[in-house]
Amino acid sequence: MVHHERTAGDSGMDDYQAGSNVLFILLGAVMVLAMHAGFAFLEVGTVRAKNQVNALVKIISDFAMSTIAYFFIGYSVAYGIDFFSGAEVLAQKHGYELVKFFFLLTFAAAIPAIISGGIAERARFNPQLLATFVLVAAVYPFYEGIVWNGNFGIQEWIENSFGAAFHDFAGSVVVHAMGGWIALAAVLLLGHRHGRYTKSGEVMAHPPSSIPFLALGAWVLSVGWFGFNVMSAQTIDAVSGLVAANSLMAMVGGILAALFVGRNDPGFVHNGPLAGLVAVCAGSDLMHPLGALVTGAIAGAMFVWLFTLTQNRWKIDDVLGVWPLHGLCGAWGGIACGIFGSKALGGLGGVSLMAQTVGTLLGIVIALVGGFVVYGAIKAVIGLRLDQEQEYQGADLSIHHIAAQPEFDR
Repeated sequence: MVHHERTAGDSGMDDYQAGSNVLFILLGAVMVLAMHAGFAFLEVGTVRAKNQVNALVKIISDFAMSTIAYFFIGYSVAYGIDFFSGAEVLAQKHGYELVKFFFLLTFAAAIPAIISGGIAERARFNPQLLATFVLVAAVYPFYEGIVWNGNFGIQEWIENSFGAAFHDFAGSVVVHAMGGWIALAAVLLLGHRHGRYTKSGEVMAHPPSSIPFLALGAWVLSVGWFGFNVMSAQTIDAVSGLVAANSLMAMVGGILAALFVGRNDPGFVHNGPLAGLVAVCAGSDLMHPLGALVTGAIAGAMFVWLFTLTQNRWKIDDVLGVWPLHGLCGAWGGIACGIFGSKALGGLGGVSLMAQTVGTLLGIVIALVGGFVVYGAIKAVIGLRLDQEQEYQGADLSIHHIAAQPEFDR
């Protein structure tokens, strides 16, 4: 009788634990889902007024397409788990696998949301939706599975070769660098917007349409990021306040560095926290808060310098600067984890700088190859760009047949 009561009690505790984990990861999924609103408004504020509607429609449509791609194909590619069984099976342990899918989907869907900002103002709509499907079904989960599920034995090889596996707690490389480097391929294949650079080499400014919307996007992203990072623990018993503190310190480091290096420019200031948060994802569970502060500050300064360099010197028309922000700051984050995660610099240890470098470079190679193959094939077969007249008119009227602020006759 006593034994039976213990079993019932244990069962009740197991249910409570499982239910708590479901709620925990669900809250994380909702916070990262909210980040997609941040992506949308960051793009709305940065593009010209004639492309604001397109930014909003793209982000929400890409999210829907990502969900379909990840549910039917991508999640299985990464983790070998599919959902082709009865609801009775799926509901076991309060449906934890389902909410875990939801949480990881919000990460996967960040890939097209990142790319969207780079290719803004001149990309056709349906070809981008097709690219989203292929990227989230195949390219992103291929690398995700290598890093987070040990697929193909690559993590094992890295650990045997360099003394530690490649560590990316919340996706500096898996999500952000992947998105940024795929975006670089898309931006290069698309070419710059008409009128952005003159034949004489002069750079023509396309100023943001709305600093308030840009700032709103940055704030929503920054708040949601604490779900992105902290909830990457995936179970409530593994949650770490260190991750929250490190995310905060990297965020403010990025703001202050961008404020100083960017000379009070509001566009740079509001991308500063995002640069810091991108960079701290990988090592947020290992670093000392001072290491996170330095990591974020370096990322904030990097973004300002590299955005200016890519736009003005190299003439890469990456509208929101997603390659510097996500691609390069994400790569820095992967490497910074190996530096500031080490015990010598106050971290918890268990990381190797060489392992971090190799894992980061692998992500960049997969992203570039995947990006050029997917966008190159689409460009060759159906085309990527709006024609010059459509671009001049703006994507809002050309694609959606309505402006953000329609002028009604009164």
